[in-house]
Amino acid sequence: MIPLILAVAVTLAPSVPSVPSVPPVPPPRSGQWRWPLSPVPAVIRTFDPPSTPWGAGHRGVDLAAAPGRPVYAAGTGRVSFAGHVAGYGVVAITHGRVRTTYLPVEPSVRVGRPVAAGTRIGTVQDRPGHCGLRHCLHWGLRHGLLYLDPLSLLRFQVRLLPIWPPSSPSPYLH
Repeated sequence: MIPLILAVAVTLAPSVPSVPSVPPVPPPRSGQWRWPLSPVPAVIRTFDPPSTPWGAGHRGVDLAAAPGRPVYAAGTGRVSFAGHVAGYGVVAITHGRVRTTYLPVEPSVRVGRPVAAGTRIGTVQDRPGHCGLRHCLHWGLRHGLLYLDPLSLLRFQVRLLPIWPPSSPSPYLH
């Protein structure tokens, strides 16, 4: 019997809910995914996906944020929307096959502008309502029509990988 030793490998691939037809969120490229606020904010409300596309749920996370606080791009991408919807400022950034959204934000970027992770994209508007009487930044993540947890962009994933003795070739190398 050949002994099997397990090793731990830490990858930057985010953990994403398992959905067969949807590829995982892409790993960070030249700039890592980061929080859209600095310092790291308190999470007021977590992601709670709806059971149906039209059902109730919370399609993002709410982060504690004072009005006027700078908001930063969570990853490298291109601004796909920067404007106002029903009085709320909104910025959307496309990162390959996924899109992050930020609101209420007074945009300081224009549509089409490339941004790196950490680029200032605006400031938190003085618009309480979404978080009750508190001010917050709603941060969303979508892949097509599927909403994902934006906090998954920031998590490290640990995987156990087998290691074979030198005299025993790996079955995965053939």
